[in-house]
Amino acid sequence: MSYGYRSDRGGFRIPPQWIIAGVLVLFGAFRFLASTQVNPVTGEKQHVAMSVSQEIALGMQSAPSMAAQMGGEVDPHSQSATLVREVGERLVAESVASKSQYKFQFHLLRDSNMVNAFALPGGQIFITNGLLKRLQNEAQLAGVLGHEIGHVIHRHGAQHMAQGQFGQTLVTAVGVGSSDGRHSGRANQQVAAMVNSMVSLSYSRGDETQSDEFGLEAMTAAGFDPSQMLGVMKILSEVSHGNRQPEWLGSHPHPEHRAEQIEAWLLKQYPDGIPNNLTVGRKFKSR
Repeated sequence: MSYGYRSDRGGFRIPPQWIIAGVLVLFGAFRFLASTQVNPVTGEKQHVAMSVSQEIALGMQSAPSMAAQMGGEVDPHSQSATLVREVGERLVAESVASKSQYKFQFHLLRDSNMVNAFALPGGQIFITNGLLKRLQNEAQLAGVLGHEIGHVIHRHGAQHMAQGQFGQTLVTAVGVGSSDGRHSGRANQQVAAMVNSMVSLSYSRGDETQSDEFGLEAMTAAGFDPSQMLGVMKILSEVSHGNRQPEWLGSHPHPEHRAEQIEAWLLKQYPDGIPNNLTVGRKFKSR
């Protein structure tokens, strides 16, 4: 059976599916490289899938549905929601986030079982009641919110969308290029999809480290004791104990490993100990 690899004259002929795959790769690479922008706050050159204004619009549009998935928002006039908003706004005002175009909004979600906090592109920050009720003081809350502000400032959402688009193009190209009518194309495409997923996960772990550092800097600038982030890692470790997948398959480093990085940062910044002007803020009553 001939698959068209040689012409009648005996010369090598490139299979048409390889040509199509090559065009797809070139298109994806061009689109990815053309998406380069300089982050207006950090000065980083990044490949991002949208403009800042598009990030803001996407975040605002997505916020209601995200909140609904976790029981909706706690009354914004309640004491707890006001606390979250006040601490978040203080972090923005005292950090480089104040120089950005993002309009940060801080939301407390009703879900008391889920321990989570996350950010949408454009400045929509969420924390669940399940996490808030486990925190012991304002400094720990500042660490959580500062971390999420870091994701926004570093444009991790837009960056991952661009990476995802390019990765999906490569996955499609592998499937097309290796298709020979014997199902191997589908198998190769699945392998390529797994590789693309692993690359995305490694970027996510880098993002977490970057956001941890931003959170430490932001909470320090706002007058909070950055060592309280170690307490947050302890809480996350206790919650995840016995219910975790191998770290290399997860988008977040284990809390223990994040704690090691935080301790290294603290030692570098404050070799003589945390200054007295940095405090834990108000302590929370046990809930």
